[in-house]
Amino acid sequence: MAEIITMPRLSDTMEEGTVASWLKKVGDKVSEGDILAEIETDKATMEFESFYEGTLLHIGIAEGETAEVDKLLAIIGDEGEDITSLLAGGAPDGKAEVKSETAEVTVEETAPDNEVETSEIPEGVSVITMPRLSDTMEEGTVAKWLKKEGDKVEEGDILAEIETDKATMEFESFYSGTLLKIGITEGGTAKVDALLAIIGPEGTDVSNISASPKPAAKEVPAEQPKTEKTLETKSAPVAVSTAPAPVTTTNGRIFASPLARKLAEEKGISLAAVRGSGENGRVVKRDIENYQPATGGIATYVPVGEESFEEVNNSQMRKTIAKRLGESKFTAPHYYLTIELDMDNAIASRAAINSDPNVKISFNDMIVKACAMALRKHPQVNSQWADKVTRIAKHIHLGVAVAVDDGLVVPVLKFADNMTFSQIGAAVKELAGKARDKKLTPDEMQGSTFTVSNLGMFGIKEFTSIINQPNSAILSVGAIVEKPVVKNGAIAIGNTMTVTLACDHRTVDGATGAKFLQTLRQYIENPVTMFV
Repeated sequence: MAEIITMPRLSDTMEEGTVASWLKKVGDKVSEGDILAEIETDKATMEFESFYEGTLLHIGIAEGETAEVDKLLAIIGDEGEDITSLLAGGAPDGKAEVKSETAEVTVEETAPDNEVETSEIPEGVSVITMPRLSDTMEEGTVAKWLKKEGDKVEEGDILAEIETDKATMEFESFYSGTLLKIGITEGGTAKVDALLAIIGPEGTDVSNISASPKPAAKEVPAEQPKTEKTLETKSAPVAVSTAPAPVTTTNGRIFASPLARKLAEEKGISLAAVRGSGENGRVVKRDIENYQPATGGIATYVPVGEESFEEVNNSQMRKTIAKRLGESKFTAPHYYLTIELDMDNAIASRAAINSDPNVKISFNDMIVKACAMALRKHPQVNSQWADKVTRIAKHIHLGVAVAVDDGLVVPVLKFADNMTFSQIGAAVKELAGKARDKKLTPDEMQGSTFTVSNLGMFGIKEFTSIINQPNSAILSVGAIVEKPVVKNGAIAIGNTMTVTLACDHRTVDGATGAKFLQTLRQYIENPVTMFV
């Protein structure tokens, strides 16, 4: 009897996995203990072995594709066995036995509604869906197709450039054949797992293959990323020479709507000076809004222009920044701690270090190093909030916020506490360059345990940042300012820098954050202590 294998849960926090590579192909014999595939989890790429013997009859998740835990991964059974009912969601007896590495359950469900109907796919045809190219990606935009329908495609050829929430990345084909169909046009945006393309033998009819309605693509014209909408301007008199007489009754009462009376009172306008344009000369709202006082016969010119807006499509990065920062701001109870640092020793130390022609470090490199060392002494700041536990990271991965044209990305320095000033400087320079060129890989942007955001180079003296979740804190770094300070009871010219620590109160108490800043102060104001 055929056995259904689902995406296994290979780590305690794993919610989905990516098939890095298949070591077996459809039709191969499989023995118990054989390695079926390499699966990338949220923590590592791990080998997944088979618990069954038989023939690999079906692969449910292609190489490079991502699926949630318990989604159909493969089917193993007897050679030539009919698995049509399993692919349709049933089994010969009406139920399919679904097994994974961690659980054994019975289900009566159809295939996930974000998959293409397998029964519609002709032999030799491969359906490619929108890949998940980053840990936070929910939808992608096809920036450019490098192949067109009818082109020959070899395994490893670059099919398209796909814009994610963090970067624009090249997407390569895992199949060979002819590009039979393009499911998302250039500039089109679609959910992860939506139909991206179909590859198969030349001339194959794939007109009946379509994506499920759930991940249907949202088309955005590629040739007009910007549109301009012009609003009709309100008409106003260009010149007014005299004030027309209002319409009144025989007893001197002026006809006016209640709203017009209220607006006239707020604006200090006498209703007696306004000509009504309503029924029977009644003064209405528009008359008050368009009223121009008389100027004794001298024309009064009213500025006339065109009201307009420019609409620019939000990029995937912009939309994700809005979503993630909104979630952070309104789920994590932020509080802020600010201190002013004496930078005189730091300036002298940097000058001494940079006197070596082969060394060039920045103040930011010193700050990053100081943060990493302070986190080692205050691990509670290097933590993450979960529903039932607080996860305190034993490693220190520092995110460094980098401004790019579309917004903000946060490349990560892994094990920053073990890096020297020079290593930090070289790594930050390389990652910042890749960020601006949109060449960062997903691995280079994930896993941070603390973040540093520095706007000092823009002359910003002091600011606060929103926590980069799942981190518990972020340090905002301002500019170094020369100003009068008190030293040894006397006023002198000194250099100071203001830093602000934003903390998640669920994990970091005020005293804990204050102690972290005290340690940070010791390192920054006496850089020699970072070499001890």
